[in-house]
Amino acid sequence: MTMPKSARFAIGGLVAIAAVSGVWAYAHDEGTGASQTTDDAYVQADFSTVAPRVAGTVAKVLVEDNQAVKAGQLLAVLDDRDYRVALASAEADLASAKARVEGIQAAVTRQSSVIGQASAAIEADRAAIALSQANAARYRALAQDGSASRQEQQETASRLAADEAGHRRDVAAQSAARAQVPMLAADLADARAAVAKAQAAVDAAKLALSYTRIVAPVDGVVGQRTVRVGNYVQVGTPLLAVVPVAKAYVEARFRETQLARIHPGQRATIAIDTLPGVELTGHVESIAPATGVSFAKVAPENATGNFTKITQRLAVRIALEPGQRDAARLRVGMSAVPTVSTE
Repeated sequence: MTMPKSARFAIGGLVAIAAVSGVWAYAHDEGTGASQTTDDAYVQADFSTVAPRVAGTVAKVLVEDNQAVKAGQLLAVLDDRDYRVALASAEADLASAKARVEGIQAAVTRQSSVIGQASAAIEADRAAIALSQANAARYRALAQDGSASRQEQQETASRLAADEAGHRRDVAAQSAARAQVPMLAADLADARAAVAKAQAAVDAAKLALSYTRIVAPVDGVVGQRTVRVGNYVQVGTPLLAVVPVAKAYVEARFRETQLARIHPGQRATIAIDTLPGVELTGHVESIAPATGVSFAKVAPENATGNFTKITQRLAVRIALEPGQRDAARLRVGMSAVPTVSTE
């Protein structure tokens, strides 16, 4: 059956259009366009996951789901009785360490007096020895001509020996007293180190006690709240997330063939699927250093076998311009269609 002429013309036209389109697609460089658009884009925000830094039972929860909070605002409170007891114990240890330092300092002061007393005793011994030596010499001379008895001579000699022994005793006592000084200095240094260690324990106990009050790290909106009164939470257990929606941005994944003329600072318009008719403005803030597949745990291996080239995509971060009323309606994860002006 012969095909009508009109049908042959229509088929021929379609084939010609397809051929021309194929040639244009092959020769056309899409990166040279005056603008670049992608629908592979979503609203993002660098949200913070709030987790406790100490373990304990949740005593209070002071926020609700989707509630706006300010940085530093109290979100939840853990039972702090154990941590208060630990702080009291640490403070008692600190007081004991300080008392030991004061006792050693008093001993150091007293030791100076002991050394002074020994020095005075040595001076008295020297005076006594001088007198005893004179008496001994005098009675020795008197004994030779019979003016004094031998007993008196022996008594003066004995007194001189006793005074000399007392002098040696007091010199030894002075040496012992001086030897105590470096020992006391070492004890004092050790006691002061103990005070520093006890003070650090007190500071750590105060810090642990402060961690029982869980506060918002940034301004934002509460989301993914799992914390409830009575829950026992461990260190690092996610309790909730604080999403800084006021600092939301758009992460758009452009094909690598679209990036020839895209660079930071270029103006962009963003359409949001949830907000029909609304057009937000922004600018290109940065371009990712690698494609998404480069960060994949299992990267594709194209070194062997048949090879099929696949156009890759790179993430482009688009910052929203401040002061846009409709930007407050954005939520993380919303689909977006950004258009970057590359002229």
